[in-house]
Amino acid sequence: MLSRRAFLASGSIAATSLALQPAAAANAAPTASTPTAAAKPSVRLAVASYSYWHFRTAKVPITDVIDRAAELGIAGVDVLHRQMDLPERGPLDAAALAHLRQLKRHAFRRGVALCCVSTHQSFVKADPAELEAEVAHTRKCIALAAELGCPSLRINTGRWGTTRSFDELMKNRGIEPILPGRTEEEGFKWCIDGIARCLADAERHGVVLALENHWGLARTADGLLRILNAIKSPWLGALMDTGNFLDDTYAQLAAIAPHTVYVQAKTYPGGGEWYTLDLDYGRIAEILGRAGYRGWVALEMEGKADPAVAVPQSLATLRAAFA
Repeated sequence: MLSRRAFLASGSIAATSLALQPAAAANAAPTASTPTAAAKPSVRLAVASYSYWHFRTAKVPITDVIDRAAELGIAGVDVLHRQMDLPERGPLDAAALAHLRQLKRHAFRRGVALCCVSTHQSFVKADPAELEAEVAHTRKCIALAAELGCPSLRINTGRWGTTRSFDELMKNRGIEPILPGRTEEEGFKWCIDGIARCLADAERHGVVLALENHWGLARTADGLLRILNAIKSPWLGALMDTGNFLDDTYAQLAAIAPHTVYVQAKTYPGGGEWYTLDLDYGRIAEILGRAGYRGWVALEMEGKADPAVAVPQSLATLRAAFA
C-alpha cells in the first residue's frame, strides 16, 4: 500500500506527464461522425421490441427480447404494446395484470429495465365519442406502463385516416388528405384536447407522456411543437424518432431536441421495410448533447436483415456515437 506522501507524489508525476503531452494530440479534431466529449449526451441504451417484430411475421415474445437485451448487455427494453400477449384494447383485468407482473419479474431477474411502453392511439377524431374512447385507451395504457414500472409512455397524435394502408402512406412520405369538410386547425384542437385529458392520470401514476414525431399532425417539427407549446406540462414531452423526419432531417431533429424526453433511434440494415435513411448518429448525438439531453436512446432496427445480426451491429453504431 502507498503511503500518503507516495500517493501524492505519484499524482504529481502523472499530472506533469499529462501536461507534457503534445498539444496536437490533446486537441485532435473529431471526425464528422464522432461528437466532441463536451457535446456528447449522457444516455442509456435500450432496444425496442419492435426491432425484432415489424408486424409482418409471428410475434416475437417480449420475454425473448428481454433475454436478448440481457445477453447483449443492454440496460433497457422498450415494449411495443401490440407485441404483448394481451388484447391491445382489452381491459386491465386479472389476466392482463398477471401477464404484466410476469414480464416485470422476468425483466428484474434478467437485470433489464422496462423503460417505455410504445402505444398506438389517434386523437384526430371529429366524433366526441370516438375521441373519448381514445382518451380512455390512453389512460389505460398509462396504468399499464405504471404496472410494469415504466417511467414513460410513447403516444401518437394519430392521423386523418384518409389513407387506409400504411404501405400507401409511406409511399406518400407520410402525407395524407384532411377529412372532407374538416380543417387542420380542428385536428390540432381535437389532439390537444385529447392529450390534455390524459395528463392527470400521467401525473398520478408518475408516467411521462412522450409524443412522437410519428406521421399525422406531428409529421413535422412545427406540428409537434405546436401541440407541446399549447399544453406545456411537465408530464408531456417530445419523443424523437430519428427516422421520421424525411425532409430537413437534422434541422427538424434540432428543433425538437430541447423538448425531447425519450429517443427512438432508427437503423436500416438490409434496407428499410418502407424506406432507408443514411443517418449520421455522431451528428445526432451532438444535437442531443447541445440540448442537454440525458435519458434513454432505444434502438428501433427497421431493416429487413436478420435481427440476430442486425441488432448487435446497430447497437455498436449507437455505442460508438453515444458511449
